[in-house]
Amino acid sequence: MPFFFSKKPAILLTAQYEKEHAAKSSVLWALLLVSMKVVVGIMTGSLGILAEAAHSGLDLVAAFVTFLAVRESSKPADREHRYGHGKVENLSALFETLLLVITCFWIFYEAVKRLASGQVEVQVTFWSFFVMAVSIVVDISRSRMLYATAKKHHSQALEADALHFSTDIWSSAVVILGLLCVAASDIFHNADFLHYADAVAAILVGIIVVQVSMKLGMRTISALLDATPVGFEDEVIRSVEKIPGIVNCHHVRVRASGAQVFVDLHVLIDGEVPLRKAHKLTEDVERVIQALSPDADVTVHPEPR
Repeated sequence: MPFFFSKKPAILLTAQYEKEHAAKSSVLWALLLVSMKVVVGIMTGSLGILAEAAHSGLDLVAAFVTFLAVRESSKPADREHRYGHGKVENLSALFETLLLVITCFWIFYEAVKRLASGQVEVQVTFWSFFVMAVSIVVDISRSRMLYATAKKHHSQALEADALHFSTDIWSSAVVILGLLCVAASDIFHNADFLHYADAVAAILVGIIVVQVSMKLGMRTISALLDATPVGFEDEVIRSVEKIPGIVNCHHVRVRASGAQVFVDLHVLIDGEVPLRKAHKLTEDVERVIQALSPDADVTVHPEPR
């Protein structure tokens, strides 16, 4: 049952259910867009639309991989994976980046071949504009849904999908502009150069995809290499050292496994305090860090001053 028709109380809708629903919806919409763009692209001969169809085809694969990754990452930690299976989401984002790069090569190759040969036959019809307009509406809707779910549940895989689909909006707009130029060249016969606008639009789509690929790739690699979020370590130290009884906070290590954040740190406390009080201080440290990053797994090593 779709999320928005569910009769379950909101409190019973688990994070995993919402993440899987968002990923599943993305797959279904991607399948619809691929079918529409392939049919209209072949009918009209528009390279811009066919380039978008190829892009949406890889979107479909990426969305399906994201759906599988979201399901896999929800598995609890076991003896072989002490930090859980959250890195599967990061791998999913990396796979999506590679698919985007493949798309770019195909788009550039086809566009340059058409421009070099001068054989550009594009039929601009109502359906050309209709399928691209539908694509923009769908991408706006699903990117907002994915962004909201990713932000709520700290899912990098869903965030990568959302970023991907938000850039599809601009690439679709570029294709529409190319089709308008082709239509104008049929009206104004002294502006034949506009007939090549569809191929040029396809190249612009490829450039947009390259930019998205670079951004996704850098973020994914950083996550796989356990890079600490910029400024988070300093924020942890400042917050922990404000706790009465904590003399110093140091040796902070942060790593993320999907939506789960793991924080290890050392704190300096009075060496004469009773064990119970020292343990209470470590619990205070955990609460402070979890205020910065909800559900963070915190390991505190107290050291005597």
